[in-house]
Amino acid sequence: MAHLIRHKLSNKLTNAAHTVSNKSQAKVSGVFARLGFQAATDEEGLGFAECDDLDYDYRQGMQMDVLQGDEQGEQIEGEGDMDGDSHYQRDGSGRRPSSLKTGGSLEEDKPKITSWEAGWNVTNAIQGMFVLGLPYAILHGGYLGLFLIIFAAVVCCYTGKILIACLYEENEDGVLVRVRDSYVDIANACCAPRFPSIGGHVVNVAQIIELVMTCILYVVVSGNLMYNSFPGLPVSQKAWSVVATAALLPCAFLKNLKAVSKFSLLCTLAHFVINVLVIAYCLSRARDWAWEKVKFYIDVKKFPISIGIIVFSYTSQIFLPSLEGNMQKPSEFHCMMDWTHIAACVLKGLFALVAYLTWADATKEVITDNLPSTIRAVVNLFLVAKALLSYPLPFFAAVEVLEKSFFQDGGRAVFPDCYGPSGQLKSWGLGLRVALVVFTLLMAIFVPHFALLMGLTGSLTGAGLCFLLPSLFHLKLQWRNLLWHHVFFDVAIFVIGGICAISGFIHSIEGLIEAFRYNIHD
Repeated sequence: MAHLIRHKLSNKLTNAAHTVSNKSQAKVSGVFARLGFQAATDEEGLGFAECDDLDYDYRQGMQMDVLQGDEQGEQIEGEGDMDGDSHYQRDGSGRRPSSLKTGGSLEEDKPKITSWEAGWNVTNAIQGMFVLGLPYAILHGGYLGLFLIIFAAVVCCYTGKILIACLYEENEDGVLVRVRDSYVDIANACCAPRFPSIGGHVVNVAQIIELVMTCILYVVVSGNLMYNSFPGLPVSQKAWSVVATAALLPCAFLKNLKAVSKFSLLCTLAHFVINVLVIAYCLSRARDWAWEKVKFYIDVKKFPISIGIIVFSYTSQIFLPSLEGNMQKPSEFHCMMDWTHIAACVLKGLFALVAYLTWADATKEVITDNLPSTIRAVVNLFLVAKALLSYPLPFFAAVEVLEKSFFQDGGRAVFPDCYGPSGQLKSWGLGLRVALVVFTLLMAIFVPHFALLMGLTGSLTGAGLCFLLPSLFHLKLQWRNLLWHHVFFDVAIFVIGGICAISGFIHSIEGLIEAFRYNIHD
């Protein structure tokens, strides 16, 4: 019993020392917070506490094993309410669950992915259907459009890396430790301590806009492809969009993406085959390629729209933090980003150039609309199938963000939980999901312009999530460790990204107004 009392006193003294140390560190951080970029935010402190306390957890667990071995059959009470446990609480609502699991594992055994699997996921994001709009970007930018495809690949690869760098901080031993888990955590850390949640709200809004706009684009492209595949039928593009949306209504009942994920690989392979078919047809007409049409000029009014199209085709930053956190070897993340973006740059550049050389000034918003009617219908049907199978992914992600933000945010939710006690979705929650599907349909009906919508989304949220925010967050959180050329790159990307975003947004809006005014369909 004396042994037990001795250990309890030792634990209390240790915890008191931790508390005093944390308070003193908070005061020092508060002083530095007024000096600018070198401040250590509250989020960082919590992250460091969690990571540094792994060893403390282990020692506590060893002590408990000793106590239980010495006091056979005796119950130890009150240990969960020790004063030192307060620094385990991330939100003050309860004790943090122990990181130690049975068998000595520091965390639950979760399936990890290899760097090749991570690269496949990134490739799916940046090599999707939206490459069909890249030849249209070359139409209005010439060789500068090709340069922009390369430039966007380099910048997006760089900003993806610095975004992941913002997840880590050095501990007292100089070892990099992952103290954040998501894009939202990074944004909140940058805005702390004065506005600890406003950054997360901004990122959430940008994510929702981009995900919902992606869903709208899938409906638009489905209607466009079906209309151009069967021009002889008395069915308009808007009517085809309604048909496509009717097939998408079951998405409202999705509880997870397990069923949909089975089709992802087949869907991507089908799209790859379609790209090969389009390039093969273009190569068959190589004698007629219009090299003289590709010039070093830009259409000042429409080229900013092309910038948004190209940027949107590279967006993958939203899920990179989660992807890197699930890799077996996170150290291979940089290498994975390099080869995926190099491959994307080469394939996108070749596809856009070859397609534009084949049709030159007749290039349409969706390049498959330029194919002869004999093969257009077959190719477009495969693309429609891919679009419909791709729709559930951004839709489900948007639903999750909305539900967590407005219905499941602990005690801070704006609305009551949309799930019952047994985890079943309530009827009104299902109605909101259906309403989101219908909203994407209405937007696709009233704004049936694929390239303009793609350019608008790329300028509005793509540039923000891929260029502006990563460079800003990197400067804020990693200022102490940056060399002069890192600062130069970040500032340059922020300035160039801001100019492109503003000009692209303005010209996309002007293009949409012009399309409505003159009833332009393509």
